[in-house]
Amino acid sequence: MRVRMRALPVAVAGAAFAVMLAALVFGGAVDDAELPGIPSPGAVTEWTLPVLTLVATLLGVLTVGAAITAAFLLPGDGRSVSAYGWLLLRRTTWLALSWAVVALALIVVTVSDVLAVPPSGLSTTALAGFAFSIAQGQALLLQAGLAVLIAVLSRAGTGRGLAATVAGLSVVALLPPAFTGHSAGAGNHQIAVTSLAIHVLSASLWVGGLAGLVAVRRHQRLADAAARYSRLALACFVATAASGAANAAVRLGAWAPLLTSRYGLLVLGKVLALLAAGVIGALHRRRTLPALRSGAPRAFLRLAAGELVLLGSAVGLAAALSRSPTPVPQNPVAPDPLVELLGFDMPGPPTALRMIGDPLPDLFFLAVVAVGVLAYLAGVRRMRLAGHPWPVSRTVSWLAGMLLLAAITDLGVAKYAYVLFSVHMVQHMVLSMAVPILLVGGAPVTLALRTLRRPADRQTRGVREWLLIALHSRVMRFLSHPAVALGIYVASLFGLYMGGLLGTLMRYHLGHLAMLTHFVLAGYLLFWVLIGVDPGRRRIQPAMLTLVHFLAMVAHAFFGFVLLQSTTVIAADWYTAVHPSWASSLLADQRLGAGLAWGFGELPAAAIMLLLVRQWIRADEREQARLDRAADRAVARGEEDDLARYNAFLAAAAEQDRRAAAAGPGATGVAVPERRAASDRTG
Repeated sequence: MRVRMRALPVAVAGAAFAVMLAALVFGGAVDDAELPGIPSPGAVTEWTLPVLTLVATLLGVLTVGAAITAAFLLPGDGRSVSAYGWLLLRRTTWLALSWAVVALALIVVTVSDVLAVPPSGLSTTALAGFAFSIAQGQALLLQAGLAVLIAVLSRAGTGRGLAATVAGLSVVALLPPAFTGHSAGAGNHQIAVTSLAIHVLSASLWVGGLAGLVAVRRHQRLADAAARYSRLALACFVATAASGAANAAVRLGAWAPLLTSRYGLLVLGKVLALLAAGVIGALHRRRTLPALRSGAPRAFLRLAAGELVLLGSAVGLAAALSRSPTPVPQNPVAPDPLVELLGFDMPGPPTALRMIGDPLPDLFFLAVVAVGVLAYLAGVRRMRLAGHPWPVSRTVSWLAGMLLLAAITDLGVAKYAYVLFSVHMVQHMVLSMAVPILLVGGAPVTLALRTLRRPADRQTRGVREWLLIALHSRVMRFLSHPAVALGIYVASLFGLYMGGLLGTLMRYHLGHLAMLTHFVLAGYLLFWVLIGVDPGRRRIQPAMLTLVHFLAMVAHAFFGFVLLQSTTVIAADWYTAVHPSWASSLLADQRLGAGLAWGFGELPAAAIMLLLVRQWIRADEREQARLDRAADRAVARGEEDDLARYNAFLAAAAEQDRRAAAAGPGATGVAVPERRAASDRTG
């Protein structure tokens, strides 16, 4: 078994390279006859580029696996990672450094491929221009920088929080190249780019987590770590299958090329590998995990080794597919500039039917909504099975918020938000006000804390433990300050539109996703601070919260007024390029958007103000009830409570004023010292 386990990395890498090379030849990625009219950079670049791509992919997967296993799958040692976790972090250092070197080398061979010039003929100017000015080069440069940061942080300490940070950065470092290449050039950016990002992320967690488990196969708690990984692997299998199917549909264009094209046959091979890995995963859950718990790890390790070889072959196949020509041309001879910018054809004049019935699905928000709905309903079901009630109003509020999020980001309104400033502003207002208010009303954090199970091992941190750490962290305490939440919300309005960021974010799909996500998060943070019931937020007097909300209303109204009075078109470069022929002028549409922003915020703002005033009144009533209970207890015990003493002080002061007034003007000087003496006695 030891010999086999030691030879496993070689077997996995060998399978990946063998499958990739065979797929490259079969798919025509290195055959000039399959790419007519395109100059060749030479055999060195043609073969080196896919090889380096595969090496970078494997290094990224192993980096993610080592960091995830150290931070989340293995039990810790107090606030530090375990000894095995420490060893994995040390491996992460060298894996990440190697990853950075390969990413930089990929810049060189990619420039060679783009310019059809051998690597030896490239100039420093060409390399720098590609790395800093072209999206593909920027992605590789960013990946290299993140890999170096991962290597540094993995040696900065042994804290479990630091290990979690390293794991998070390693996951982020996987994604930049996913937003370039075939999917970025596809017509439907919203499906192609997002599906590829989800596919890369889920597959890397799946393969990397399994590799991390095999690396710590002698750990005493391997059975518990494997059980946690099994739940992660199941989710990754579903996400990998769904995202892979969506991405393949965009590249194939129809069902026929799946069987008639070489690219389609390679996709079928990848599907078969995925299904076989799913079968092995099912065997893990049913047979080998119980054997592992009973102290017989050989069956688990043998099956895990076979699964890794199979998944390594799938990774090699994916690397070949990234270089193979697709049935749907990714770079057509005469591309439509609007489709290149938008990812879809220009829609017709807006109607109610087109706003709803002409959808623009985005897998990112669809995935968020699906996970949010299913996880929330699972939590509610667990609460009811345990015999604990959960308010129906909270469930309805959460589901309504999720459905509204899906509608505003995936229906026809999402298309028009790309080309009309007015519709974009409606989308902004809904995402930053209506959706967050509904989501906050669902109290998801409270539900999660009540339903997430605690791990049996106290040294293991599950989702609930990490959530509690985040809620009580200094970062959350800072963000939950009303002034900070208000500042972030207001900056979303003025910084985006007055700071010149809108046009840049609209031009890139990743920027557009980040902008819409920020709208939701900024609004959620503000309304969570104002009306939230979840733990973790600061306890602030309702009067102060009412003032904060009033300031938010003022800032919102002032923003609408400034936008109405503006004579400068915001994001003119973007909206000029995508302006529909049937639409009004850019400035007229912008003023319409300003009016909608001003008017739209009134109703939600008024509802929140009424709710805050109601909370203020209830807080006063609760305080008065508390004082009354304290007075009743004092009377029952024959004691004098604070309220009674204060009332006695007021009565004595009033009696002194009455006596001074009766004695005449000459006696007024006695009242002050007597009142002060009475105050001293009551204190």
